[in-house]
Amino acid sequence: MIILLYIAALIFAVAFAVLVVYLVKVLKETQRTMSNVADTLEGLEKQMEGITTETTQLLNKTNKLAEDVNDKSQRLNTLVDGIKGIGETVQGFNQSIRNVSTSITRVAEENKEETAQAVKWGTIVMEMFKKRKRE
Repeated sequence: MIILLYIAALIFAVAFAVLVVYLVKVLKETQRTMSNVADTLEGLEKQMEGITTETTQLLNKTNKLAEDVNDKSQRLNTLVDGIKGIGETVQGFNQSIRNVSTSITRVAEENKEETAQAVKWGTIVMEMFKKRKRE
């Protein structure tokens, strides 16, 4: 019976030794993996710093571009307001011309017969002038 106890203790010792060996291997692999993860995270941190710097520069450039667009938009608004004023002036001028044209047309209609008489007399005078010139 004692031999069985010794055999069981020996099996336990061998099993424990095998367990310790595998545990040491696993811990060494874990240590190597953790070292690789730390190196990867360190590289990632450096890349993130670079990305942060580039993003900040891009944001600054975008802000400057937005300010430039805003400034040019304000200038364009001034130009559009000026063109609008010119358009209103031209529209007023056209209305004045229409009023004058309407007034002339109305007066011509009212004095149609007198105008025809004046044209006839003008034609007669011109013919007489031409006849005298020929003679």
